[in-house]
Amino acid sequence: MSVKRFRPLTPGLRFKVANSFSELTGATPEKSLLLPVRKSGGRDNQGKMTMRYIGGGHKKMYRVIDFKRNKFDIPATVKSVEYDPNRSAFIALVSYADGEKRYILAPKGLQVGQTIMSGATATPDPGNALFLSAVPLGSAIHNIELQPGKGGQIVRSAGGSATLAARDGKYAIVKLPSGETRMILQSCLATMGELSNEDHLLEISGKAGRSRWLGRRPRVRGVAMNPVDHPMGGGEGRASGGHPRSRKGLLAKGYKTRKPKKASDKVIVKRRKG
Repeated sequence: MSVKRFRPLTPGLRFKVANSFSELTGATPEKSLLLPVRKSGGRDNQGKMTMRYIGGGHKKMYRVIDFKRNKFDIPATVKSVEYDPNRSAFIALVSYADGEKRYILAPKGLQVGQTIMSGATATPDPGNALFLSAVPLGSAIHNIELQPGKGGQIVRSAGGSATLAARDGKYAIVKLPSGETRMILQSCLATMGELSNEDHLLEISGKAGRSRWLGRRPRVRGVAMNPVDHPMGGGEGRASGGHPRSRKGLLAKGYKTRKPKKASDKVIVKRRKG
């Protein structure tokens, strides 16, 4: 995995750092695993804007991803590694021995022709899905379930991986990429390995137009608005705007918004670094 830089033939190329996509093998997605995506433009069912700075963007189709990995003890062969416009990590098309095809999140180092499996008989190799009770301590894992059978919910973005630190009774203690240490039931599934496209964070778009292709409209700073539009607006000249806060007046820069009595507090061993 690598990134590439460009000669400044145009202003947009001067600072651009792009993905080389050297890991990808497939170009055309599997048609049976595509669904349409309807754009909302940030508007609700009455046509009123409820989310700002959303609109436009290139058309795209949704790839149906198998987060559950519930075809147990059936080997699958990797057919291709593909780009997914809906997520930062790459995806892999796998074909099971019974003929069914599915997309999975592609871990780092997954090769075309490789065989993967999920379930109790799977080995702890990258791409295989195991129960946390069978994952070796210290292993890197991703696509981790929080409830058995619900499907992977956490650690799904590019280059992400969590570490299985210990086991305690019916729980496995997992250190997440955020720094949080959390207890998860050992009967939950997780996929071995680190996710692909680890250089995603090094990319630089190079120009504002690329954000518009992704469906992101220009974001206006609060201090540039009028007092009627934002708590930080107004003032003579380039006023600082006062205490950083949201449009609705909620303090930013460290103000805690988590519920004080959330049910998941009991499974969090150590909070993430604040």
